[in-house]
Amino acid sequence: MDKDWSQLRARCLVEEDAAILALHKPAGISVTGERHDTDLVELAAEAGETLYPVHRIDKVTSGLILFAKELRAHGELTRQFNKQTAEKAYLAVVAATGLPDTGVFELPLSVGRKNRVRIAAPRESIHHEAGRWFVDDADLLPAKNYPSITRFATVLRGPAHTVLALRPVTGRRHQIRVHLAWTGHPIVGDPLFDRSGAHARTYLHSWRLGLAASWRTPPELTLTAEPDPDFWRPLDTPAEPAALERAAHALRTLG
Repeated sequence: MDKDWSQLRARCLVEEDAAILALHKPAGISVTGERHDTDLVELAAEAGETLYPVHRIDKVTSGLILFAKELRAHGELTRQFNKQTAEKAYLAVVAATGLPDTGVFELPLSVGRKNRVRIAAPRESIHHEAGRWFVDDADLLPAKNYPSITRFATVLRGPAHTVLALRPVTGRRHQIRVHLAWTGHPIVGDPLFDRSGAHARTYLHSWRLGLAASWRTPPELTLTAEPDPDFWRPLDTPAEPAALERAAHALRTLG
């Protein structure tokens, strides 16, 4: 991993103005807060640049990450994530077929042993009806749970894998990864659920962000980080731009 901030910043730049910096983060480097590992905020600080993360993506996830360069913009942007008005879209390659064109996981999360995120109910209690995965309240475990919703649209189908566009309506830790794995659609290469070691990366990508930005004209941020070619390796072919746009449109219309 390139630890030279100026080179990494230039290579990964998506958008910048006086208030924000958006990067296309490579898989394998943390955003912030790693005790024993280098992260982007630390690299920037060592080079004399102060950045405030607006949101988080996991170390294993590639793609869009948005930083504020000033606290006023940071407050405006983070409030939209907290109020669930930020438009977020991810891409994931899952080891499953037969998924519907669109669907939703309405599965509350909780924290289990060793601080691991899990569905807040036994796996056998998960129901699937008409593209909706859910659990009954009576099946919830006797522990604190956090309502969690992920909507998806199918982008590309292969013989053994499917590419999904996903919108995490709520923004819980590991939400997409747990929702997919616990319903039988694990993300290829996910170290939480795929212990085979057969893949060089985790095929989860932060794809698009849409936020209001009062200081810009027009007052909005619309950001996209297209996946690198290696993201499509499990399918041997990238998705057509038209298929990606159809999936993005479906996510917006799903609510």
